[in-house]
Amino acid sequence: MKYMVQFLRILAFCFLGEILHALLPLPIPSSIYGLALLLLALKLGVVKLEQIKETAGFLSAVFPLLFLPGAVGIMELGPVLAEIWLPAVLAIALVTVLVMAAAGRVTQAVMGRKEARHD
Repeated sequence: MKYMVQFLRILAFCFLGEILHALLPLPIPSSIYGLALLLLALKLGVVKLEQIKETAGFLSAVFPLLFLPGAVGIMELGPVLAEIWLPAVLAIALVTVLVMAAAGRVTQAVMGRKEARHD
């Protein structure tokens, strides 16, 4: 029952994200609104981490399974991708490097702020 309540809490933020997406004329996905609202609620103490921790951990663990349909779809496009494989590989490599660099910079900035706060 505990997991169901935690899942419903997370689902409520997803629903609020859907409402914001419908109301605001911005090109932001509803999932981003929901995540931002959940982050805000966690930061303000409206929702405690313990109230969603186990279910969030489970959802994070099964998250890679959600990529399977996309991978199968790409496999079906094999003949189309064969024609553009070089630009596709170059684009994927470039984007991967950029995402890794951005994630590393953000992580370093956050870790630096945490260390400065503890000193």
